Amino acid sequence: MERAMHVTEYYGITDDPSLPFVDVNVQRDSALFVDPRAIRLDRSNRPYAHLAQADMTSFFNTVSNHVLFGDQQSQAEGLRLLQAFREPRETRLGLARAGFNGHGGSDEVGHWIWQALVDNSDAFRRIAICTQLEDIPLFVSGVGNDITSDLTTRIVYEALALFTGEMLKQFPEFSAGNQQVERVTVQVWDNQGRAWVERGIDLPVAFGAPLLLVPRNWARPTILMNAQRYFDVTILGYLQERETTIALGTDKILRPTKDTLRRRPTVNCSRAFITRTAVHAGDDGVNLTRRFKSFVDAKFTPISTEVLKSKTE
Repeated sequence: MERAMHVTEYYGITDDPSLPFVDVNVQRDSALFVDPRAIRLDRSNRPYAHLAQADMTSFFNTVSNHVLFGDQQSQAEGLRLLQAFREPRETRLGLARAGFNGHGGSDEVGHWIWQALVDNSDAFRRIAICTQLEDIPLFVSGVGNDITSDLTTRIVYEALALFTGEMLKQFPEFSAGNQQVERVTVQVWDNQGRAWVERGIDLPVAFGAPLLLVPRNWARPTILMNAQRYFDVTILGYLQERETTIALGTDKILRPTKDTLRRRPTVNCSRAFITRTAVHAGDDGVNLTRRFKSFVDAKFTPISTEVLKSKTE
C-alpha cells in the first residue's frame, strides 16, 4: 500500500491538534464520514455551520412536503430531488467502492429513501418520528454510513466550500508556490430556491483533483445516528420498559435483558421492525426518535486527533 500523503504534508502546513479541518489523505478515500447529527450539534456560530444546518433543514422539509402533498406533481418532484445527487468525491472521505456507484447510482438510492418516506407517510406525519435528515438511516434499508455521508456532503456542499474558503485565507500554503486554486462548477442545494443549482466554487487542487475541506468535528468513523445504535439503545430499551413487571406478591422487578430480547425470532435490527416499533411507541405517546436524539446528544464528544489520524493512514 502506498504511503499516506496528508493535506498537511502535501501543502507544507504544520500538523497540530488544533487543526480546524480533517487532515485527509489526498490520494485516496479515508474511512470517515460526514455526519449530519454532528453538523446539527455544531455550536461554533460560524457562518458555514449556520448555512449547513439551514441546508439540511430546507432539503428534508422540501422532500417531506412533497411526500405529504401526495399529488402526482409533488410525487414526481420529490423523487427527482432525491435522485439528482451526484456523488461527491472532493472530500476524500468515505468508501469509494461502497458509495452510490456501488449501490446502483443515485437513482436507486433516491428511490429507496422516497419509497420509505411514502410507505410510512401517515405514521411519520401522525407521530413525527422522521423529521430531520439524520433520521433517514434509522428507517431506510441500505442507507448507512457511506450513503448518509454522501447525501449530507452534497446537501451542505456550499457550506463546506465556505469553510474551505476560510481555510484558504487562514493557511496561505494552499496557494503558495506551485500550488493551485481552481474554479470548479459543482452541484449545490439552494435553500432559498429549494432546488439543485450549479455554482462556481474556488477549491485547492491536490494531485490534479479538487479538494473540499471538512471541519474536523463533522467527520466520524461511524455516524452518530445509525440503525444499529438506535436498535441497541432505544428500541430494545423501550421493549424492556413495556415488559417490565413486578412479581406477584413481591416487590421484585422482572425486566427482560436486552440479550434475551435479541434472541427472540421476531426481534431484529431490520428497518421494518424498527419502524413498526417506533410507530407503536408513538401510538403510546412515546417518541423513540426524539428519545434517541437526546441520548446521542448527551453522549456526543468530538473525535480525537488520534482516531482521525488512524482513519486517514
